[in-house]
Amino acid sequence: MALERTFSILKPDATRRNLTGAVNALIEKAGLRIVAQKRIQMTRAQAETFYAVHKERPFFGELVEFMTSGPVVVQVLEAENAIAKYREVMGATNPANAAPGTIRKEFAESVGENTAHGSDAAETAAIEIAQFFSGNEIVG
Repeated sequence: MALERTFSILKPDATRRNLTGAVNALIEKAGLRIVAQKRIQMTRAQAETFYAVHKERPFFGELVEFMTSGPVVVQVLEAENAIAKYREVMGATNPANAAPGTIRKEFAESVGENTAHGSDAAETAAIEIAQFFSGNEIVG
Protein backbone atom coordinates (compact mmCIF):
# COMPACT_ATOMS: atom_id res chain seq x y z
CA MET A 1 0.00 0.00 0.00
CA ALA A 2 1.23 3.52 -0.81
CA LEU A 3 2.03 6.19 1.70
CA GLU A 4 -0.65 8.82 2.18
CA ARG A 5 -0.48 12.32 3.65
CA THR A 6 -2.97 14.10 5.83
CA PHE A 7 -3.17 17.55 7.36
CA SER A 8 -3.35 18.27 11.08
CA ILE A 9 -3.86 21.35 13.21
CA LEU A 10 -3.09 21.39 16.91
CA LYS A 11 -5.57 24.05 17.96
CA PRO A 12 -5.14 27.07 20.30
CA ASP A 13 -6.40 25.10 23.32
CA ALA A 14 -3.50 22.67 22.84
CA THR A 15 -0.78 25.29 22.33
CA ARG A 16 -2.07 27.40 25.24
CA ARG A 17 -1.63 24.39 27.55
CA ASN A 18 1.79 23.37 26.14
CA LEU A 19 0.45 20.06 24.84
CA THR A 20 2.21 20.04 21.45
CA GLY A 21 4.80 17.47 22.53
CA ALA A 22 2.25 15.23 24.26
CA VAL A 23 -0.03 15.26 21.21
CA ASN A 24 2.91 14.64 18.88
CA ALA A 25 3.86 11.64 21.02
CA LEU A 26 0.39 10.11 20.46
CA ILE A 27 0.63 10.86 16.73
CA GLU A 28 4.00 9.15 16.44
CA LYS A 29 2.97 6.25 18.68
CA ALA A 30 0.10 5.61 16.23
CA GLY A 31 2.64 5.14 13.44
CA LEU A 32 2.20 8.53 11.78
CA ARG A 33 5.32 10.40 10.72
CA ILE A 34 5.41 14.21 11.06
CA VAL A 35 6.95 15.31 7.74
CA ALA A 36 6.20 19.04 8.12
CA GLN A 37 5.33 21.15 11.13
CA LYS A 38 5.23 24.82 12.05
CA ARG A 39 3.72 27.01 14.71
CA ILE A 40 1.76 29.92 13.29
CA GLN A 41 -0.73 32.59 14.29
CA MET A 42 -3.64 31.92 11.95
CA THR A 43 -5.05 35.10 10.44
CA ARG A 44 -8.77 35.77 10.17
CA ALA A 45 -8.51 35.39 6.38
CA GLN A 46 -6.74 32.02 6.73
CA ALA A 47 -9.34 30.76 9.22
CA GLU A 48 -12.28 31.95 7.11
CA THR A 49 -10.80 30.30 4.02
CA PHE A 50 -9.97 27.09 5.87
CA TYR A 51 -13.44 26.76 7.40
CA ALA A 52 -15.38 28.17 4.40
CA VAL A 53 -17.36 24.93 4.20
CA HIS A 54 -19.00 25.97 7.51
CA LYS A 55 -19.67 29.60 6.52
CA GLU A 56 -23.47 29.28 6.71
CA ARG A 57 -23.46 27.40 10.03
CA PRO A 58 -24.26 29.23 13.26
CA PHE A 59 -20.90 28.37 14.86
CA PHE A 60 -18.74 29.76 12.00
CA GLY A 61 -17.94 33.11 13.67
CA GLU A 62 -17.12 31.45 16.98
CA LEU A 63 -14.90 28.90 15.22
CA VAL A 64 -12.95 31.63 13.38
CA GLU A 65 -12.55 33.57 16.65
CA PHE A 66 -11.27 30.48 18.44
CA MET A 67 -8.83 29.48 15.69
CA THR A 68 -7.33 32.99 15.64
CA SER A 69 -7.24 33.35 19.45
CA GLY A 70 -3.72 31.96 19.80
CA PRO A 71 -1.00 30.07 17.98
CA VAL A 72 -1.71 26.76 16.25
CA VAL A 73 0.63 24.05 15.01
CA VAL A 74 -0.01 22.99 11.43
CA GLN A 75 1.37 19.63 10.34
CA VAL A 76 1.63 17.19 7.48
CA LEU A 77 1.47 13.59 8.64
CA GLU A 78 2.46 10.58 6.54
CA ALA A 79 1.74 6.85 6.80
CA GLU A 80 -0.13 4.08 5.07
CA ASN A 81 -3.80 5.03 5.47
CA ALA A 82 -2.73 8.29 7.14
CA ILE A 83 -6.16 9.94 6.94
CA ALA A 84 -8.05 7.09 8.62
CA LYS A 85 -5.22 6.43 11.05
CA TYR A 86 -5.10 10.07 12.21
CA ARG A 87 -8.87 10.33 12.51
CA GLU A 88 -8.77 7.22 14.71
CA VAL A 89 -6.03 8.61 16.96
CA MET A 90 -7.84 11.98 17.22
CA GLY A 91 -11.02 10.32 18.44
CA ALA A 92 -14.63 11.50 18.21
CA THR A 93 -15.29 15.23 17.77
CA ASN A 94 -17.06 15.25 21.12
CA PRO A 95 -14.41 14.26 23.67
CA ALA A 96 -17.09 12.64 25.84
CA ASN A 97 -17.61 10.10 23.04
CA ALA A 98 -13.92 9.62 22.22
CA ALA A 99 -12.17 6.35 22.99
CA PRO A 100 -9.62 6.22 25.83
CA GLY A 101 -6.09 7.03 24.70
CA THR A 102 -7.19 9.26 21.81
CA ILE A 103 -6.07 12.88 21.51
CA ARG A 104 -9.51 14.29 22.17
CA LYS A 105 -10.29 11.98 25.11
CA GLU A 106 -6.97 12.78 26.76
CA PHE A 107 -6.68 16.51 26.03
CA ALA A 108 -9.84 18.18 24.63
CA GLU A 109 -11.69 20.65 26.81
CA SER A 110 -14.98 20.60 24.89
CA VAL A 111 -16.56 19.91 21.49
CA GLY A 112 -15.45 23.39 20.38
CA GLU A 113 -11.99 23.25 21.93
CA ASN A 114 -11.19 19.71 20.88
CA THR A 115 -7.40 20.02 20.50
CA ALA A 116 -6.91 18.76 16.94
CA HIS A 117 -8.19 18.90 13.38
CA GLY A 118 -7.53 16.25 10.76
CA SER A 119 -8.45 15.99 7.09
CA ASP A 120 -11.49 13.87 6.24
CA ALA A 121 -10.50 12.76 2.72
CA ALA A 122 -7.52 12.71 0.34
CA GLU A 123 -8.89 15.64 -1.72
CA THR A 124 -9.43 17.73 1.42
CA ALA A 125 -5.96 16.86 2.71
CA ALA A 126 -4.33 18.07 -0.52
CA ILE A 127 -6.19 21.39 -0.37
CA GLU A 128 -5.50 21.89 3.35
CA ILE A 129 -1.79 21.03 3.03
CA ALA A 130 -1.40 23.45 0.11
CA GLN A 131 -3.00 26.27 2.12
CA PHE A 132 -0.21 26.18 4.73
CA PHE A 133 2.83 24.45 3.19
CA SER A 134 4.88 24.79 0.03
CA GLY A 135 6.40 21.63 -1.42
CA ASN A 136 9.93 22.28 -0.12
CA GLU A 137 8.66 22.53 3.47
CA ILE A 138 7.48 18.91 3.43
CA VAL A 139 10.41 16.61 4.07
CA GLY A 140 9.45 12.93 4.06
